[in-house]
Amino acid sequence: MTTDAEPITYCTYESPVGELLIGGEAGGLEFIHFPESARRRYVEDGWIEDATSYADLIAQLAAYFAGDLKEFSLNWKLIGTEFQKSVWEQLAAIPFGETRSYGDVAKALGNPGASRAVGLANNANPLPIVIPCHRVIGSNGALVGFGGGIDTKIWLLDHEGIPHGTKANKDQMAFSF
Repeated sequence: MTTDAEPITYCTYESPVGELLIGGEAGGLEFIHFPESARRRYVEDGWIEDATSYADLIAQLAAYFAGDLKEFSLNWKLIGTEFQKSVWEQLAAIPFGETRSYGDVAKALGNPGASRAVGLANNANPLPIVIPCHRVIGSNGALVGFGGGIDTKIWLLDHEGIPHGTKANKDQMAFSF
């Protein structure tokens, strides 16, 4: 964090998939992190705990996990490349209870050969659940890669009533986009 940056505010939310770390600069929503993730963040020195800044998100997450909310309506600040942001916009448009393949997302972006790049952008999604990257599956129906872990992806798909395939092995994960 540079000296010119706003302080990071954060809170945690105990969800059915584990404790989520929520935060961003000056109370803005910039990230949600799962408890089990290779990219997991931890609270850092200088961060300010502030659940009131995230009260709307917490209420919407509670409604989502209770089965009462199908689409999030929040303000957020996405930090990423223009391509990543375009992928995240496509992910946000996937309706509750539906899935798309990485290839489907690439086609929707007008770049059908970009399924691997879509997979990389999907993996970098800073707002999982809210921007539903869990709704993206391999073209063969396999449940490939998920920042919160495959078990979390299965839980989220089951929660939304989405029929799904099986867990992919590591070889399938590399080639199922």
